[in-house]
Amino acid sequence: MSFDPGPDPVLAKGIARARADLCALHAALVDNGLVAWTSGNVSARLPAAGPDGADLMVIKPSGIAYPDLTPESMVICGLDGHALDGEYRPSSDTAAHAYVYRHMPEVGGVVHTHSPYATAWAARGEPIPCVITAMADEFGGEIPVGPFALIGGDEIGQGIVATLTGHRSPAVLMRSHGVFTIGATATGAVKAAVMCEDVARTVHLARAYGEPQPLAKDQIDALHRRYQEQYGQR
Repeated sequence: MSFDPGPDPVLAKGIARARADLCALHAALVDNGLVAWTSGNVSARLPAAGPDGADLMVIKPSGIAYPDLTPESMVICGLDGHALDGEYRPSSDTAAHAYVYRHMPEVGGVVHTHSPYATAWAARGEPIPCVITAMADEFGGEIPVGPFALIGGDEIGQGIVATLTGHRSPAVLMRSHGVFTIGATATGAVKAAVMCEDVARTVHLARAYGEPQPLAKDQIDALHRRYQEQYGQR
C-alpha cells in the first residue's frame, strides 16, 4: 500500500524525517536493554499529516528484527489503527497506541517494552513505590499498575488511558504484560521507558535489603516541580 502526502513538500519531508527518527528510537530500545528479539515498539503522532488534515501515526512493523528495521519499513496508520502506507503489517499493539492518541491529544509518542525488572513488577501487579528522587523527578510519584488486557484490540489502550489520566507518571505497568510509556514526543516516551526500567531495578535491589520508605508527598512535589521547570537547558 502507498500513502500520498499530497503536493506539500514540507509535509512529505516531515513524514520521511519522522520515519527516520522512529527507526533510530527503536535502536535506543535495544541499546538500553529494554527489548528481546522482536518484542516492543515505538510510535509517534504525525500531526495533521493526513490528506484531510487529520492526525496520523507511524509505528514499528510487526515481527521484524531490530537490525532489519529501516525508515522505510515504518508503517503509517490512521488513528483508527488501519495501515495507510508501508511494506509490512503494523505492530500487533497498533490498536492500543491508536486509542491512546485518540483520547490523549497531548501525547505525541507511545512506547511498549517487556523490560525485565519493570515487567517483574507488572507480573506481581504491584506499583513501583516512589522511594528515590529519580522517581519523583521523572514520574511524580509511584509508577501505577493498569488492568490486564489481551493483545490485539484497543482494550490495552483503554487501560493505559484510564490509569494515566490525571496521573503524573508517563509510565504504566500493564498487569502481567509489560510497560507502556507516553510522552509529548516519541523521544520523551522512550526516555520514560528507559527511566522506568532503571528505577524498577533500583527499587527491586533496595527491597532485597529491607523495605525502603516512600518519599513524603511534599518532597515528591518539590522534586517533580524542580525537574520539570528547572532541570536541563531551557
